[in-house]
Formats: sequence, C-alpha cells, structure tokens
Amino acid sequence: MTNREKFIEIYTTNIHREGADKLLEFLTSPEKSDFFTAPASTRYHGAYEGGLLEHSLNVYECLVDFCNTDRFKNKFGFTFSNESIAIAALLHDLCKVNFYKTEMRNVKKNGVWESVPYYTIEDNLPYGHGEKSVYIASGYMKLTRDEAFAIRYHMGFSTNDDPNQVGRALEMFPLAFALCVADQEASYYMEGAKQD
Repeated sequence: MTNREKFIEIYTTNIHREGADKLLEFLTSPEKSDFFTAPASTRYHGAYEGGLLEHSLNVYECLVDFCNTDRFKNKFGFTFSNESIAIAALLHDLCKVNFYKTEMRNVKKNGVWESVPYYTIEDNLPYGHGEKSVYIASGYMKLTRDEAFAIRYHMGFSTNDDPNQVGRALEMFPLAFALCVADQEASYYMEGAKQD
C-alpha cells in the first residue's frame, strides 16, 4: 500500500465530520493541492518529495501509540476518539500545502558543477504555522476545541510564541501535549535530517 493509499484509508475510516469529504477532495486534487508530493521542510525532516505525507503518517502512528499508553490513560482517565486523533495528526501541517517550490542551484560534485533541485518557501498565506493549519481545516469542517489547540500548539516550545502561553495550552489541552510529543518523535526520532 502506498503512503497516499494509507493516508486516504486512515482519513476515510476515522474522519466522518461534515465537510471532511470536501477537505479530502482538496488534498487529493493535484490541481488544488500538493499535499501528497510536498516536502515536510526545506532541509530538515522530510526534505524530499512526499515528505509531508510521510511525516503526517508518522505523526499519526506516534500519536496513536502515545494516546494508548497506560501512562497517558492513567493521567487523564481517557483517551481521544479515533476521529480526533486522525484529525490532529493528519492535518497538523496543512500550513505546508502549496508552501514550497522547487528551484535549481549549482553544486560541485566530484569536481564537476551540476544543477540540482532544492526547496524554497513561497508563503502566499502568511498566517503563522499552527494557526494556518487550523484556519485551513476550519474552512472545511468544524474542529473541536481540543483539536484546534492541538494543531495550533503542535510545535510546542520550538516557536517564538510566549513560553507561558505555550505551556498553559499544553497543560490545558492533553491532545495538544500528545500531538507535540508525537510530532517531535516523528520529526527527530523517526525521520531526522536528510543525510547527503
């Protein structure tokens, strides 16, 4: 099964909210979205074609695992619905859709200059990172407060946000904390920087 097929299966199996079908239609339409081919970053984790899709699936796997630990369930006395977990994990980086473009640069390899592709950023909707993902998803379907805060604060303390505000959000919304952990695990442990 390809990553595209996995994503669509997880999405359609778990997300049944009104408008979810329209969001999936947007994501799967190559004329409207590069979600399935975009990188996850320009030079760090997932800096290759399909990196965003792979990262989203990795975050989903990590989030499912984390929310099902006894430690999480004992602390909060519950876990989240399959729908909320799928929404938070699969949609947390919607802000990266139609965000990267490919340019060429010259690189010397074995004493010979050659033109190679690399990713740059072209942000046509400068609305922040997590905020933009919430904004895009909310344009198609209603998010719960937990889902919205999870997506908004999935970067945790690795942003320029006020640390007190980030800490408070992670304390108040367990899904935000869980998604932050899952995103970090996927980014740094499962994926890491692409080695040349």
